[in-house]
Amino acid sequence: MFGLEGKVILVTGGNKGIGEAIVAKLEELGAIVAYTSRSEKGRFGHLFIRADVSKTEEMKHVVSTVQEKLGPIYGVVSNAGINRDTFFHKMSEKNWSEVMDVNLLGAFHTLRHVLPDCYERQSGSIVLISSIVASMGNLGQVNYAASKAGLIGLAKSLAKESARKSVRVNVVAPGFTHTDMTEGIPMKVKEKITNDIPLGRFAKPEEIAWSVAFLLSPNLSSYITGQVLAVNGGQYM
Repeated sequence: MFGLEGKVILVTGGNKGIGEAIVAKLEELGAIVAYTSRSEKGRFGHLFIRADVSKTEEMKHVVSTVQEKLGPIYGVVSNAGINRDTFFHKMSEKNWSEVMDVNLLGAFHTLRHVLPDCYERQSGSIVLISSIVASMGNLGQVNYAASKAGLIGLAKSLAKESARKSVRVNVVAPGFTHTDMTEGIPMKVKEKITNDIPLGRFAKPEEIAWSVAFLLSPNLSSYITGQVLAVNGGQYM
């Protein structure tokens, strides 16, 4: 149904949280999944490569290794991300640049090494993982929101460039999801956030993964490019 059987897909930040759920779901759907992390190995996937997406030479090595060991890369899920939350007037330049380097520059470093081959084969699907805060904003997350908004601009522009090469580029923008990143939110704050979500709960990582699989699919989303799929329980419409 999804048409992902045997297709090689690279997921950045695929060792835990939403990334791990994406790797597991794509593997379940028959894809051959390689994933990166700059820390520990995850539980799923065909090939793990320790790498920092903010380093272009490391991502060049990742792409060449995946192609050598698994074959041509059909899809990329740019999921690697970090947060350094604090109010803007307290934010250091380091807080700002670390988030930008991983969340936004990391996508650039990953895609620039993958796309030439996709263009040559005239086949491919890219999904960038943004966030609800890219559109809605959030207290204490100016750097994170800016980086995630940047991914949307990147995707929309790249979609126009890549369409002539039959490569699609889309975005999934999750709302609040049960992950390690949200576990640190105080219970009272979680309750307030939940009250603002029409569906009345945080997302499960698997629900985000299904959305990513849909946009990667050459069967289900072959005429969709340059779009942002909001998966947020109705919190921001």
